[in-house]
Amino acid sequence: MRVLITTEQIHARLDEMARQIAPEYHGQPLTIVGVLTGSVMFLADLVRRLDMPLRIGLIQASSYRGAVSGELRIDASLLADVRGRHVLLLDDILDTGQTLARLVQHLHEQGALSVKVAVLLRKQGRQVHPVNVDFVGFEIPDAFVVGYGLDYNDEHRQLPYVAVLSS
Repeated sequence: MRVLITTEQIHARLDEMARQIAPEYHGQPLTIVGVLTGSVMFLADLVRRLDMPLRIGLIQASSYRGAVSGELRIDASLLADVRGRHVLLLDDILDTGQTLARLVQHLHEQGALSVKVAVLLRKQGRQVHPVNVDFVGFEIPDAFVVGYGLDYNDEHRQLPYVAVLSS
């Protein structure tokens, strides 16, 4: 594996992102919603940098396996009530945009006042579905990456950096 983004770079960028995010929600009811499982490290490290009242919710999205291939299934059983609240949706990576576009729609349907999106990583040249991303940690090349929450077969999530997985 080749380290693409070091632990130090991630921490410095999270400091910057927190400084960008905080003024957007000053005095407003905020719920931060992390997309399981990849965003857990990003979520934990970012919220510790935000000195403001907020709620945390979790949501899971996965492609349906079976008769209807490619259908996105959303499990919001761990999601707090977002009605009347501003939502910041956090995900580890923006690839094609399919998942994030559907989750933004879902949160609006649940009564969120607004939904903004923050991603740790955005792959260049991969977006097929339109989704507005308000906060981006890093732009990365179209490579398969692991670490800092991202996995390959549920492994490598614990790495404190982002690395390109060797083939």
